[in-house]
Amino acid sequence: MPDIKHFNPEIVLDEAIQVFWRHGLPTTGIQALVSATGVSRSSLYATFGNKDGLYAAALDRYIAQHSTPAFAHLAQASAGLTSIEEFFAGLIEVRCSGPVAGWGCMVTNAYAGPECADTGIRTLLEDHHHMLQSAMRAALTNAADLGQLQPSCDLDASAAVLATLAYGVNLRSRAGADAQTLTDTVAAALAPLRAPLTPQEQPPQ
Repeated sequence: MPDIKHFNPEIVLDEAIQVFWRHGLPTTGIQALVSATGVSRSSLYATFGNKDGLYAAALDRYIAQHSTPAFAHLAQASAGLTSIEEFFAGLIEVRCSGPVAGWGCMVTNAYAGPECADTGIRTLLEDHHHMLQSAMRAALTNAADLGQLQPSCDLDASAAVLATLAYGVNLRSRAGADAQTLTDTVAAALAPLRAPLTPQEQPPQ
């Protein structure tokens, strides 16, 4: 197997992400990581310290590859509630179909597992949550500017609710919830935030 000088750590992390994302930290043995990465145990430990260090590096890379771009797109979008609906639609599609369907989210899985007790992991999770909630807040601010929200809507509280809903989608999809059920749940959560339709927007009778 390659020694420490002859492998690309980023490629190794991409392979480790797949294992940790699907199986979590507690049930993943070092041999599974050796098999997935093609790198010896001694080289993995020399580079990442131990299995926990490899997991932390993989989680950090997962957030950079998957979460940060999605949150940045949501925060910069200009369609208000439609942008939030599109965010959740994309999330549900990934969670319920395709090669990683049923895996949930590596971040949400970490929150639900014992790994979140680690101080370094907890910091990554809390930073991720702040990014998610801030992106929801920005999208809701845009929605308010577009006149899409109820005048009484508390933007901070609503952003916290929607961020929590995203974790719920991740967990429920991992438990087998289907896409339509999750989509209906998102629609129900957004409905109370919407401003009433004007007479001009009312559908014809």
